Amino acid sequence: MVQQTARTTTHSKQTAWVNGGTVFAGVLMLVGGVIGVLNGIAGIVTRGIYIPVGNYVYEFNLTTWGWIHLVVGVLVAITGWGVLQGRDWARGVGVGLAALYMILYFMFLPYAPVWSVIAIAIGGFVIWSLVTAGRTEVTR
Repeated sequence: MVQQTARTTTHSKQTAWVNGGTVFAGVLMLVGGVIGVLNGIAGIVTRGIYIPVGNYVYEFNLTTWGWIHLVVGVLVAITGWGVLQGRDWARGVGVGLAALYMILYFMFLPYAPVWSVIAIAIGGFVIWSLVTAGRTEVTR
């Protein structure tokens, strides 16, 4: 009986940790998506808001970057809302969009280096959180 109680306590702590991580990932996706939308609008409307650091292989027109950020930001925000609502589809889509988000910000490094590194780290946490969310069930 004591062993069962210890297992239940450990399971409930793990479940609380993972559920908290998933909620935090949903919030990060929602906020990151909104910031992506704002970045996109700034890139589309304003000329010269982003200035590249130097020559870069993945150099696009700033209007193109604006539209990319806008579209991906909307998708990430919607998926983050789905994660917060507990939708099953949102976890899988969230992993894919977080990977796309990381790639996008890797390619955007010369325009906003500090924010890009932060966004890549956030994407990594979101992927980890969404992938490990279902691995806490105790098997008997």
